[in-house]
Amino acid sequence: MLYLTRKIGESVIINDDIEVTVIDIRGKSIKLGFTFPTTATVLRREIFERIQEENRAAAAGSDALAEVMKNRPQRKSGS
Repeated sequence: MLYLTRKIGESVIINDDIEVTVIDIRGKSIKLGFTFPTTATVLRREIFERIQEENRAAAAGSDALAEVMKNRPQRKSGS
């Protein structure tokens, strides 16, 4: 993890097109401003982790369904 010290109004640039600026500092709370391309996705970590968990659960469910479908007896047409 990279640690930086910035004052209000100072910024860091990430990958040439994402700028993070310190907007305000009050006690233990820091307000950051972000400038980034419209194609970038920005999520709070807890939301990102919830999406990843739901994706893993959906993938596991579809894997299980595929296994069930593969192993089920085939019905003959016209029966």
